[in-house]
Amino acid sequence: MAESTLLFNKAPYENVIVLGHVQDENGQKMSKSKGNAVDPFEALKTYGADAIRWYFYINSAPWLPNRFHGKAVTEGQRKFMGTLWNTYAFFVLYANIDGFDATKYTLEKDKLTVMDKWLLSKMNTLITAVDGHLDNYRIPEAARALQEFVDDMSNWYVRRGRERFWAKGMEQDKINAYMTLYTALVTVCKLAAPLIPFMTEEIYLNLVKSVDQNAPESIHLCDYPTADASYVDKELEENMDELLKVVVMGRACRNAANIKNRQPIGKMFVKADFTLSEFFTDIIADELNVKEVIFTDDVREFTTYTFKPQLKTVGPKYGKQLGGIQKTLAELDGNTAMDELKEKGALVFTVGEVEVSLAEEDLLIAMSQKEGYVSEADNKVTVVLDTNLTDELVEEGFVFEMISKIQTMRKDSDFEVTDHIRVAVSGNDKLAGIVRKNQGMIAEKVLADEFLFEDTLENKKEWNVNGENVTIGVNRI
Repeated sequence: MAESTLLFNKAPYENVIVLGHVQDENGQKMSKSKGNAVDPFEALKTYGADAIRWYFYINSAPWLPNRFHGKAVTEGQRKFMGTLWNTYAFFVLYANIDGFDATKYTLEKDKLTVMDKWLLSKMNTLITAVDGHLDNYRIPEAARALQEFVDDMSNWYVRRGRERFWAKGMEQDKINAYMTLYTALVTVCKLAAPLIPFMTEEIYLNLVKSVDQNAPESIHLCDYPTADASYVDKELEENMDELLKVVVMGRACRNAANIKNRQPIGKMFVKADFTLSEFFTDIIADELNVKEVIFTDDVREFTTYTFKPQLKTVGPKYGKQLGGIQKTLAELDGNTAMDELKEKGALVFTVGEVEVSLAEEDLLIAMSQKEGYVSEADNKVTVVLDTNLTDELVEEGFVFEMISKIQTMRKDSDFEVTDHIRVAVSGNDKLAGIVRKNQGMIAEKVLADEFLFEDTLENKKEWNVNGENVTIGVNRI
């Protein structure tokens, strides 16, 4: 600073980031005398440079104190770097099977599916967000935006579109899926390159430089991505966010009812301050394995409310009447009381000779469901699952469970994803009958060319399928 001021009459920098203290996991300053210091070279050897860098970026602003411990580093490594790497590995696996070369194709916007358009919209929104965050030294915000996008790309786009990559041949839809995922992977690596330089370099060299000799030698020699506004569709992004909100709550309902996702459910009812088109409701139905998704303004047929006093606010105001308040609230019709609360802003009644007025903050409100229904709710969305299962739904659940077991045996037997197989089902007449009835559907999912209903295959295993014991055998044809 002194030399720059003397020689040039200005500071040698525009901005300075001063790093905060690195503390141990208990918030104590690290020191050799306390025995809580971490050898940086041992940490680098154990976790890798990228993982340590990522932890400091996403945990908090660099100038704040940071607690450093291995569990936190590995958790960040799993949630972002592990997810990014697994998505990249998925792409490479199927690209190698199909001999896919990204240099031979271009993204054709008018041929993309809605899921493709959504991911590319999210990607271009991400570019603007990360660029803006880094320009303004909002480093944790940039890292979190990257982590959220990678999670969406892996756990929604790829998971929803796996079958597009399994399709035979190289139809346009499959090309669109490859090109969309390729573009997203390369772009997110370029965005994340300043943060995790080594992993992004490895991915870039394999995805880009290996097939395009004219590409820059390193990802760190590439231009930083710029957003293409023509791909941004805010309405589509908002619709997908709303869809995901419903899906999360639907999964919570399934978990509460202890019903596996492979067991189809007849109906799901949604009350929300938004509506979704048939395209999006079809995605919800498929994701949650529900036959019908119904948006409704009234779910009181399936749910009701219970009220209890919030003691910390009601006690000081109505201490002597507390017992009567509890009794009155317990006797209320839940739906009627909720209507009154929303309309008037308070529940008003008399206990003895005292008029009681309870606003929403004075109440502990719980939603309860009627028998045969399970619900989840927040301030904007209520989801109700009809958990009454017909014989047809139960049978279909058995079919999906059998498919899952056969797929597991394929994986355990190290079969290639393209291998066709023979399947033997024995030891349970009920399940054998279900498999006979649904051979076509099962064959398509597991690539089975032949079904046997006797114990003839050596590669076999006994399974419990929804309480039914059965022996399944598989071999490669």
